[in-house]
Amino acid sequence: MAALAFYIFVLPLSYLPMGFSYLLADLFYLILITVFPYRKKIIDGNLKRSFPGLTPTEILKLKRRFYRHFSDILIEGIKNLSISKRELKRRFTAKNPELMQELYAKNKSVILVSGHYNNWEWLITSQSFLFPHKAYGIGMPMSSKFWDKKINSLRQRFGMKVIHSGNFKEAIEESDEPIAILTLADQSPGDSNKSYWMNFLNQQSAILYGPEYMAIKYNMAVVGFIIRKVKRGHYEMELKLICDDPIKTKWGEITEEHIKMLETAIIEKPEQWIWSHKRWKRDLPTDMDKLRQEQYEKFKQLANR
Repeated sequence: MAALAFYIFVLPLSYLPMGFSYLLADLFYLILITVFPYRKKIIDGNLKRSFPGLTPTEILKLKRRFYRHFSDILIEGIKNLSISKRELKRRFTAKNPELMQELYAKNKSVILVSGHYNNWEWLITSQSFLFPHKAYGIGMPMSSKFWDKKINSLRQRFGMKVIHSGNFKEAIEESDEPIAILTLADQSPGDSNKSYWMNFLNQQSAILYGPEYMAIKYNMAVVGFIIRKVKRGHYEMELKLICDDPIKTKWGEITEEHIKMLETAIIEKPEQWIWSHKRWKRDLPTDMDKLRQEQYEKFKQLANR
């Protein structure tokens, strides 16, 4: 059934001209606001907690803007399955790629970190030709083996290598050239006690500690980025060097900075983040002081302090 849906519906849809695809996005948007309000309760809860000062009317308007954006992201994600390199280069650009070029010249591998803000799928597919580093992307396997294999094979067609979160060591240790590992670190972590806890969008939030851990353990530079929508179907990625010598950073410094970068972008254009995720499903640990002390001690061991 999965293969039938892919070859009969999804893949042919990806070959449609962008103009026609956006007509489908418009139709999908109308369905979302009238017939099928996708994950309405989750979106409402996320928005109300994140923006407690908004009125119910303002929340409704923001939710509709999110559905508008979500419809485009869905259609663009389908288009990503067959979009040409030439068209992708025209539609997705980096504002300051010289930052990555300078790190590559220094033989420095990089953790590229942000969240699910604007069109991350086009970044996954284009990273290998945007920057000189060998491109890797960390992801969790999909529940369907067919979809996981098929989607990732198409994501990788221009040079990106998608790896499971448990296999990042092989990519780092076996590469004979500088690499850039793409991590989208805004989803809910699997374990509250292994998370970094901080205030994010007006609430205590469990944050994935993986990017900071990898940077310190393997002495990789950390570059945060924000993808901004220039106009419909066109995006620009802006990079910011968070650190190039992670051993000298304080515990949590890397995590705090890249999450605050993302938070600033979300507050500026909140409809462009994915509010339909169950982002805040981890319970606050009962003894936060004890947990933070334990995590700090592990950090000191990792950084050899």
